Amino acid sequence: MKLTLTLIILFSLTLHLCAVAQGTKKPVPVIFDTDMGPDYDDVGAIAMLHAFADKGEAQILATIASTKYDGVGPVLSVLNTYFKRAMLPIGVPQGDASILRDTQHWSDSIIANYPHMIRSNDQTTDAVELYRKILATQPDNSVTLITVGFLTNISNLLQSKADDYSSLSGVDLVNKKVNKLVSMAGKFPKGKEFNVHIDANASRYVVANFKKPIILSGFEIGVKIKTGIPLIQDKSIKDSPVKDVFRISIPLAKEDSEGRMSWDETAVLVAVRGVEPFYKLSCGAMVVAPDGSNTWNPNGKGHCRLVENQPPASVQKVINELIMHQP
Repeated sequence: MKLTLTLIILFSLTLHLCAVAQGTKKPVPVIFDTDMGPDYDDVGAIAMLHAFADKGEAQILATIASTKYDGVGPVLSVLNTYFKRAMLPIGVPQGDASILRDTQHWSDSIIANYPHMIRSNDQTTDAVELYRKILATQPDNSVTLITVGFLTNISNLLQSKADDYSSLSGVDLVNKKVNKLVSMAGKFPKGKEFNVHIDANASRYVVANFKKPIILSGFEIGVKIKTGIPLIQDKSIKDSPVKDVFRISIPLAKEDSEGRMSWDETAVLVAVRGVEPFYKLSCGAMVVAPDGSNTWNPNGKGHCRLVENQPPASVQKVINELIMHQP
């Protein structure tokens, strides 16, 4: 009996040491908030997130749109279904929100050609309601929010009231359940970036009232990273909505001849795998003006922005591999 017990202890200790050596950790629980439409780097970003989930690095709790054009719910459904997560909750804002969508018509194409359960936005849940429902059931300080679109939903969540899901206000619910927000937002040290200025009021509210840490991947980070060419050239990848989106869109713009600039993918990469080794953090505070432009206050608190720590080509290689992931 003593020998058996000793062997069990030694075996357990060996497993523990192996896990430590391999850097084993629990999947990162994430809610993915996207403007899935005006640009197609969002498609690369959600493909990466599903790849991470398949690798056991992330747990996707919900996919939520920050725009409400007709078809955004079905587009998310197509992508979730392709990656064998057809039952993932999908949220779409029901109040005031952008209706911006893609001009290349890739969204229409993948809706027409790939299976999906959600046929219209009417079949989705209100974005804030879904946030509250999901967050209320999660362990304290556990959820990473990823925004690669407008901050409309986060602003509305912070201003939400107690409901059937939680007796907490939006601010208190976020403070209790959220670990951090990783956002593709802003241009540093100053500028006017799409995700921030489209809903400037929401952006201003969030940067002033979100009390958990915010990590920002600015315009200047993703603009140097060009991805998608290996994906569309790989003949072994067939019947893929991700490939179709890049295949349709890349030839339609000269600036995409070397691949699409990859803003949103960087936010997903950092949210799941962390800042290092590709980036380091510069901490301070993003300040958003009424017109949606932003500046950086190095003496502020609460926000950190990514600063390159390795050449963009090294990140580009990782992103290209991840967006080629097949279920």
